Amino acid sequence: MDEIVNRVANSGLITIDPADFYQRLPRYTLDISQWLVEGILLKEKDFRASVAEYDWSQYSNGALRVFCSTDAIIPQWTYMLLSSAAEAVNCKMAYGSSENLETLLFEQRLMEEDFSIYEDQRIILKGCGDYPIPPQAYISLVQYIQKYSKSIMYGEACSTVPVYKKPK
Repeated sequence: MDEIVNRVANSGLITIDPADFYQRLPRYTLDISQWLVEGILLKEKDFRASVAEYDWSQYSNGALRVFCSTDAIIPQWTYMLLSSAAEAVNCKMAYGSSENLETLLFEQRLMEEDFSIYEDQRIILKGCGDYPIPPQAYISLVQYIQKYSKSIMYGEACSTVPVYKKPK
């Protein structure tokens, strides 16, 4: 009887799961339209007072998505004031969609990683997982890993799509 050989295990391929870089922080959403006068106008003095009185501790050590659900024109300093308040309770913040927040969190986490450990390695970026992985996370992973790797593929070991191969 012939021995069954696991060729994938013996191939030297390294699988990287983007979910390993997922920051497991509570996610929150804040719509700033609640501070607009008549739903269209932001008054600096009133807004500053509202931000100062707001209970930011509810976002402590979390990740906050900030957006405005109306078509009001919001000055840039608005988001800077909110960011300052969120930073005071160690809350990461992004403007816009949930995907924007996830992208920011991935980018921050990837910048902490030492990808030189993948020098001349054959890499598979795992495609399916338990967490929402934004497309930008895959883009960033390729850019970080490509500097070092011999090749990059996407998918599962049994079915990969070639993404990059180091020129000889």
